[in-house]
Amino acid sequence: MKFRNFKMVDYVVYGSGCFDQLGEILAPRRKGDAPMIFFVDEYFQDKQAFLSRIPLQGKDKIVVIDVTYEPKTVTVDKIRDELQAEFGEVSGIIGIGGGSVMDMAKAVALMMTNPGSSADYQGWDLVKNPAVYKVGIPTISGTGAEVSRTCVLTGPTRKLGMNSDYTPFDQIVLDPALTKTVEVNQRFYTAMDCFIHCVESLTGTYLNAFSKSYGEKAQELCEEIFLDKDVWDDDSDEKLMMASYAGGMSIAYSQVGVAHAVSYGLAYLLGTKHGIGNCIVFDKLEEFYPDGVKKFKEMVKKHNIDIPQGITKGLTDEQFDTMINVSLGMAPLWENALGKDWKEIMTRERLRKLYERL
Repeated sequence: MKFRNFKMVDYVVYGSGCFDQLGEILAPRRKGDAPMIFFVDEYFQDKQAFLSRIPLQGKDKIVVIDVTYEPKTVTVDKIRDELQAEFGEVSGIIGIGGGSVMDMAKAVALMMTNPGSSADYQGWDLVKNPAVYKVGIPTISGTGAEVSRTCVLTGPTRKLGMNSDYTPFDQIVLDPALTKTVEVNQRFYTAMDCFIHCVESLTGTYLNAFSKSYGEKAQELCEEIFLDKDVWDDDSDEKLMMASYAGGMSIAYSQVGVAHAVSYGLAYLLGTKHGIGNCIVFDKLEEFYPDGVKKFKEMVKKHNIDIPQGITKGLTDEQFDTMINVSLGMAPLWENALGKDWKEIMTRERLRKLYERL
């Protein structure tokens, strides 16, 4: 039996205020006058107090990332082309924001050194060349994008990540203080991405001691924060950031499951963002994850969160088929959830009925 040789993030710094060490961290990674490029979530574009903390030098540039929609291959290619035209080469890409910004940073860093379109690399182990130096700095907790070996992109025909050993960040900066301004609903949706992929990992057929160790801790932290605590405080920010990290690690050696596979179809057709999409789907998955869904509904009720309903009402047969095709293309997710005979269990008809309930 051959075991997977898992590539992890090279360096991790954690602690409230550690963002201010970024200049020191980047210094030895600079190559002559080639700039560092800072991808910044559009939320911060008019936050001068924050922007002034970014350690710009020389030709360094801030690129504001529009997160209205999740990362698209055409956007990745466009930004890559613009950076190459302006600078030729760069010293590195630093992603500061949520999962979309971090995925964009990983994708562009890869495409600075790989030819063609990012759509050519949607899949597993298709990337041939190492990326330029890249750093992930989450400003919202839950996606696990800071530690994953993928950057999820919506391409011409599918929503699928660039999964490779060249995708993980070289450095991550985990500063809980950066998450303090996140809006309550958005914080919940993104945190539930972590909770949901832990439930999927811990109940999946790919489960092993590595995944279980991280997944159990991450789920425990989510339940402590959203079920046991009554007040959101600094301790909550710190624990949720570590839940995100551990949750990302939990699926590194396993996989996610039904909620993620179904939400990819929503994202591709309707542009539904990942966190809220997972919540919309998970809310209807009692038959697959009874204990997890029960706890999820308790969290929703306690925090008075709105989970949209009826978002697929009125869709055409062609639109349902598009979502079904995207979802069923996520074979590893379905196998983890339902086993090797998943195609006999999750038929197109059954999946159609599930989408209709959303």
